[in-house]
Amino acid sequence: MLFSFACSFAQENILWMRYPSISPDGSQIAFGYKGDLYLVASSGGIATPLTIHDSHDMMPVWSHDGKSIAFASDRYGNFDVFVMPVSGGTPQRLTHHSAADYPQDFTPDDRGILFTSARCISNTNIRFYSPRLFQNLYTVDKKGGKATLLTEAGISEARYNQDGSMIVFQDRKGYEDLLRKHHTSSVTRDIWTLDLKNMRFNQISTFKGEDLEPLFSPVSNAIYFLSEQSGTLNIWKAENGQQTAITQFKTHPVRHLSISNQQTLCYTYNGDLYTQSLNAEPQKLSVSIRNDGRAGTEKNIAVNSGISQFALSPNGKEIAFVNRGEVFVTSVEGTQTKRITNTPQQERYVQWSPDGRSLIYSAERGESWDIYKATINRKEEPYFYASTILDEVALIASNEEEFQGKYSPDGKFIAYIAERNSLKVFNIETKESNTLLPIGRNFSYSDGDWDFAWSPDSKHILCDDGEGNWFSSSVALIKNENNSSITHPLASGYGQGNVKWAMNGKAMTWVNAKNGRKSHAMQGNREVDIYLGFFDQAAYDRFSLSKEEFALLEEKEKKEKEAKEKEDKEDKENGIKKKKEKTDEKSDSTKQTPLVIEHFAERVKRLTINSSSISDYALNNEGTKLYYLAAFEKGFDLWVTEPRTRETKILAKLGAGGSGIEMSKDGKSLFVVKDGKLSKIDENGKIEPIGIGGEMKLNTESERAYILGHAYRQVKKKFYDPAIHGLDWKMLYENYRSFLPYISNNYDYQELLSEFLGELNASHTGGRYSPSIAHGDETASLGLLYDESFAGPGLKVSEIIAEGPFSKASSQLKAGYIIEKIDGITITDSIDWTSLLNRKNKQNTLITFRNPETPNEIEEVVKPISLGEENTLMYKRWIRLMKALVDKKSNGQLGYVHVQGMNDGSYRDVFDEVMGENFEKKALIVDTRFNGGGWLHDDLKTFLSGKRYLDFAPQGNRLKDGEPMGRWTKPSCVLMSEGNYSDAFIFPYVYKQAGIGKTIGKPVPGTGTAVWWETQIDPTLVFGIPMVATIGNENRPTENLQLEADIDVDLRYEDFLNGKDTQLEKAIEVMLQSIK
Repeated sequence: MLFSFACSFAQENILWMRYPSISPDGSQIAFGYKGDLYLVASSGGIATPLTIHDSHDMMPVWSHDGKSIAFASDRYGNFDVFVMPVSGGTPQRLTHHSAADYPQDFTPDDRGILFTSARCISNTNIRFYSPRLFQNLYTVDKKGGKATLLTEAGISEARYNQDGSMIVFQDRKGYEDLLRKHHTSSVTRDIWTLDLKNMRFNQISTFKGEDLEPLFSPVSNAIYFLSEQSGTLNIWKAENGQQTAITQFKTHPVRHLSISNQQTLCYTYNGDLYTQSLNAEPQKLSVSIRNDGRAGTEKNIAVNSGISQFALSPNGKEIAFVNRGEVFVTSVEGTQTKRITNTPQQERYVQWSPDGRSLIYSAERGESWDIYKATINRKEEPYFYASTILDEVALIASNEEEFQGKYSPDGKFIAYIAERNSLKVFNIETKESNTLLPIGRNFSYSDGDWDFAWSPDSKHILCDDGEGNWFSSSVALIKNENNSSITHPLASGYGQGNVKWAMNGKAMTWVNAKNGRKSHAMQGNREVDIYLGFFDQAAYDRFSLSKEEFALLEEKEKKEKEAKEKEDKEDKENGIKKKKEKTDEKSDSTKQTPLVIEHFAERVKRLTINSSSISDYALNNEGTKLYYLAAFEKGFDLWVTEPRTRETKILAKLGAGGSGIEMSKDGKSLFVVKDGKLSKIDENGKIEPIGIGGEMKLNTESERAYILGHAYRQVKKKFYDPAIHGLDWKMLYENYRSFLPYISNNYDYQELLSEFLGELNASHTGGRYSPSIAHGDETASLGLLYDESFAGPGLKVSEIIAEGPFSKASSQLKAGYIIEKIDGITITDSIDWTSLLNRKNKQNTLITFRNPETPNEIEEVVKPISLGEENTLMYKRWIRLMKALVDKKSNGQLGYVHVQGMNDGSYRDVFDEVMGENFEKKALIVDTRFNGGGWLHDDLKTFLSGKRYLDFAPQGNRLKDGEPMGRWTKPSCVLMSEGNYSDAFIFPYVYKQAGIGKTIGKPVPGTGTAVWWETQIDPTLVFGIPMVATIGNENRPTENLQLEADIDVDLRYEDFLNGKDTQLEKAIEVMLQSIK
């Protein structure tokens, strides 16, 4: 019985083993599986666990004597380096910095461990500062202590040669996803060696595709590495200037290369573990484990936070909401909550039926999105939150994608979006659909990015209409009938967004940026206003009355009503019967006056008194109060405006992220999401959290399977190339799906997503995982740079970063001083000093230091900053260095500006600097290196393409400036590199295409697509799909169309590490020539 019990948990022939590493003697292989480390014989068989821990352990590295294994683990909230005996025991933590630390190799004498870490650089390194891209290489003693810097060149996958005189590594040049496949461009990685004696770098590989994971032969200086020269990643050997293919795999990449002293190679291919002896064929290993291997378990989680969408019931007593892709209903007044759906797939866009007894929502349960309906089964149960039995049916289900369903107010129709780009109406009685807005007018970018609204009488729909464009949209008015014409009440270059019916269908509301701050980048933060436009002249006239005029009108109407009531009473008493007036079947509250489109623009009112960032709004039926969520300070607050008096005030201070607003029918209660939780706000501004007492049983295995299928379908529907680059996308999906049973965590799953999406050979793809580990380590920064060559105890300061904690007039700390203690603890070589700054952000910290020329200690209390704040200060520092270099070498004749991102804020910085401090310069260097993109190319191109066409001459004095006043009219050039990405490719592309100036630096990979990074139902996961191609003069998508530099200039390791920027120097030379 005991044996059968053990076998019931065995896992035979496991797959998706991560980062295998063969032992030096070739007898064993260490590998990661489901977050733990295992050992297995190099011939395969039953693996035994080396670590069993709730954290994620990975990347095992053997010591040369085969007695120890170093590995990375996130036990303290981030990956640190640990070491443990191969025979077992308690791992020892070696690094404490909250940047990710990854072991690479043991030092040749096994006394230390080589590791990479994204930490701050020294003051001589002049390359763009990016811990995201460039990791430093350190060694740390096997017993722990202070880490020693080897190089800050920005390298990974580093290995020593036999005698420790050299290191081989792969570089990194830019932001492209590390698991992208098959691309040939300037950003692909290369193999290099570093001679540790003279610190000279030598490039080994020259292939334009990926060359990865190098390591030295244990018996020579030959180098084994992975290369895509044959079309997919295979093992190659470089020796004496010759490169030879070792493996000949097709379709899938080889990963995770290691080697034994006998030159037995170990690696993975398509989820399997392989070994390969010298001059022999690959051997696939069968590996089994005798435990559950962290088999996925269901767990209950609370659902009172993380709400992504909600809808108030018609009676105002219930709220339906979506949390982690499931639909729930909760009571407004109590905490009773009912789970409506229970599937691993995603549900979204929940809406109520007019009678409140049904819900409709979209679900992706088969091969497409469909609209489902859930109805309370028992008549005696009036509320969803207290119901027992629900009946669910697929209401609108075809081969099309159908979602975002909304009931008509009369309950007879459901309008919905089909294939993301057309609007249809489903007749509930006939079960037939009618197209109101055909395909070809809207082109969805992110799901749910265009909307529609029913009129109160169910006869019309207002909807967003791009009219075949992408960036512009106007509201369309469409009658709910077959072959209805499409009309536009208002034509505006600013368009209309977030359109709603108002005042019982007599008007509509919308937002636009006509009077507010317009984003230069066509996206991101804008300042908008809320407008009200009337379909009825009488209603407009009434709304336009002043407060005093309206009061007189109300008084008159009151008197007329009282007189009428008196007359009716007297007639009744006198027995007089009057002929009953013919009335409409509908009550006044539902009756809608005819919609008059003509001269609509003349019946528009601006409701807000000032422009702001607005996430949503609600206008009561009488049009007397406008509520809106606006961000003026930190986060969004709830504001209220009385349109007639223009009185405006904050109703509730929320400081929250953007949210939708739902208003009760009586207009006295508002519902919003604050920090992922539902809140009710009354008309006096009182905030009451909505109590949600429910929970959900979460099955992460099923959820991950759904997300992979969702990615598969999203690519089919949304990829910029409908042919998906000619791939057998179904085959690839089935292949990667087969690994899901062997994955139990999101670290491994993120790699699976990236491997799968990486097959597309496109930019803007891959999975992203952002773990959230409570109370993890957070290393703070003192805002200092250090002399890493200093061998004594303590830390030798090489530079005080401007605006940092020590950048104060009162501080006595100077460059060259030695920091000896942090909070009274002496810094010695036996401790990792970064641990002394753990969780010290904004905390008073005592720093003890001294001038090395005097014995006196100096003590100062400072508040360290976060690493994010340090990154910001380091960027500013780099800008100052670049400006100083240009100013010095050009004798003040040239201007310099760096475009940090392709966004609104960056453009404003560029304009401010160029037309300010650089206005008198004779020429301009525009640096775009390591810009990650956005959408700013047209603004920048236009700004730099100014041609002088008009001079100014007050009183006969011709001035230096003229028209165009808001554009640069002098010579310019663009600095670019392999690290330019997305719109930072498009800008130099259109700059060069327009012939404005020279491009200088390195070629930029063709990454000119627009992407939607979609957050998944597991909010820690995101994946991207490039959906919109850009097409230039070549009449083809610019994706994978590399932009060559007019003047190609390398930036060598030896140069930038020693303060020399050859690319910038060449730009200075070229610009000086242009102004001679």
